[in-house]
Amino acid sequence: MDAAFTAEQDGIRRALRELPAVRPAPDDDVGDDTGDDTGAGADGYDPGLWRRLARGPGLPGLALPTEYGGAGRGPTALAVACEETGRILLPSPLIATAVLAAPLIAALGTDAQRTELLPRIASGELTATLAVPGGSLATALGLTGDPADATWSGGGRAGGIQAGPTPDAGPGGGPERWRLYGEADRVLDGHTADVLLVAAHTGGFPRSRTLLFLVRPDRAAGLVRAPRTPLDRTRPQARLELRDTGAELLGADAATDVTGALAAAGQPAAALLAAEAVGAAAGALERTLGHLRGAGARPGTAGGHTADALRDAEHRLADLYVRVQEARSAAYCAAWNPAAAAGLALAQALEALRTTAAEAVQLPGGGGPGREREARLYFGRAAAAELLFGPVHRLRDHAARRAGLLAQGPPGAGGPGAATGPGAAERVGAV
Repeated sequence: MDAAFTAEQDGIRRALRELPAVRPAPDDDVGDDTGDDTGAGADGYDPGLWRRLARGPGLPGLALPTEYGGAGRGPTALAVACEETGRILLPSPLIATAVLAAPLIAALGTDAQRTELLPRIASGELTATLAVPGGSLATALGLTGDPADATWSGGGRAGGIQAGPTPDAGPGGGPERWRLYGEADRVLDGHTADVLLVAAHTGGFPRSRTLLFLVRPDRAAGLVRAPRTPLDRTRPQARLELRDTGAELLGADAATDVTGALAAAGQPAAALLAAEAVGAAAGALERTLGHLRGAGARPGTAGGHTADALRDAEHRLADLYVRVQEARSAAYCAAWNPAAAAGLALAQALEALRTTAAEAVQLPGGGGPGREREARLYFGRAAAAELLFGPVHRLRDHAARRAGLLAQGPPGAGGPGAATGPGAAERVGAV
């Protein structure tokens, strides 16, 4: 494994470093959560900037195959892009489109579906997202649970999203020969995405299975998309309601192993999400250190904090720097080799982001209301990322089970999957 960045990857990093960082709103009302201090417009991101990033660094197509208009540069180049956009909390559909949706279309789509969608995604013309019911994105991707357990998509219980074939759909019918009914919450960019990949449950008990469907919002009757107010105001989310909504099956037939494809896509997605979280942690750390140094440069005290307090804060930031760099190494290890415990890398990155963002809020320094707004944006990213892709302890627990570090105990001995045997506690602690 070559751990060095290529000249092209360094070029992507330089191009994205030229983008402006998050800018707090000019008003002084720090407690007002109604204003937009993220730099995003009504869509939740700047469509013009997104198209420029598609034409220049080629963000949405970095990891897509060249035959579909992508650059074919693999997950490491996309990890560099995720780290840099995370560093400035850039509102963009990069995660939803390039990390979650496009790999599934490439893996499961028919030739016609890939030919229609992937070149337009690579060019920035289309955005896409993955919608799963119940806010169970981490389980669907195999990061905190087994996606083969169909309960997360509605199997074996009420709710979820149910799919059924159109009664009069025959071999000569149109592509939208399925109807969807149900709800999906916390869907990234769900209110603006041009293509929705919807996970739904179909079949009775003997043939219960989860499938993926393409929904085109511009022609989907019965689809309601309601923007939510998330903790992370730089990453818009939406609630989707599907009421007898027409959908096209992703793939050639209903026998496709969708849960296996979701689990396979989950490992590289975890590595890319880890890189983004590391970038956000580094951005919060850089800005906190900058405010702290600005406060220390002024004589006397800064905001009521003594010089000793500022020195103590610098020591705490040094510890955070080590933690962020360790998480960064783990994230790129996972990007170079996604099978190498990508879930653990994501857990480490989310934990580093949470700790760094909390310190950004608490540590002394100048900057006034602008600094407080900035710190709150990073703290919101940390909280929302764990809600979507974690929590950290479940990421570690599931990764440990997959690696065989947790043995299945007998009923009543600490529950299913309880750690048993000599050295079990040490093995779990090592994870």
